Amino acid sequence: MKKIILVFRHVAHEGLGTLASRLEKEGLAYRYLNPTRERARFPPVSSLAGLIVMGGPMGVYETKRFPFLKSEWTFLRSALRGGVPTLGICLGAQLMARALGARVYPNGAKEIGWSQIALTAEGKKDPAFRGGPETPWVFQWHGDTFDLPRGARRLASSALCRNQAFRWGQSAYGLQYHVEVDTPMIQNWLGQPGASHEIAAAGAGREQKIMDETPRRAPGLGRLARPLYDTFVAQVRSFTAGRTKG
Repeated sequence: MKKIILVFRHVAHEGLGTLASRLEKEGLAYRYLNPTRERARFPPVSSLAGLIVMGGPMGVYETKRFPFLKSEWTFLRSALRGGVPTLGICLGAQLMARALGARVYPNGAKEIGWSQIALTAEGKKDPAFRGGPETPWVFQWHGDTFDLPRGARRLASSALCRNQAFRWGQSAYGLQYHVEVDTPMIQNWLGQPGASHEIAAAGAGREQKIMDETPRRAPGLGRLARPLYDTFVAQVRSFTAGRTKG
């Protein structure tokens, strides 16, 4: 049976973005699974070549409102312990942190729009950030944060959110920010119901600022994503080769 990359997609407009074309170019099979649907069936962890967990508007701690979250982070824990190459983005990173025993909670302030993060000493050495700037511009859209999981390495921070990126083990990365978005995807997010209200809560004039900055910042985000995508692809290939030999 061919191994696949499973992608948890919590809302329709938060898909793989630019990562989709990279996976397709590499000939790596993936499929979406929406865990918010009642009775969503998770495949066996042994069938996975990799796991990607996308964002969403729910809080990891809102288990009464979103009971699927417990099943999702339990599955994620099994995948992580099994060494499955994993990439979590925004909510995905928060779910990874929770699966690894860390606390997830509301941040002191919402981060929405373009902002700079700073790589840590570990981040500067990590292959997922190789060759990139030490203080890259990234796209943010979150109100929650998390404690660093035990055994994880902090790779990036920002003034408003200490844990922006981490690596756990050798093949699991969690990013609080978004690298997968491009200009059309950001425009689509801005047009989602309730988006303007949420953006306004992050600061007056924020929506216009996002629209003004996106054409200038998005190309750099694409360049920032390349070594991360390279790293994930290499890890998937190594993982599946190891399983085939086993």
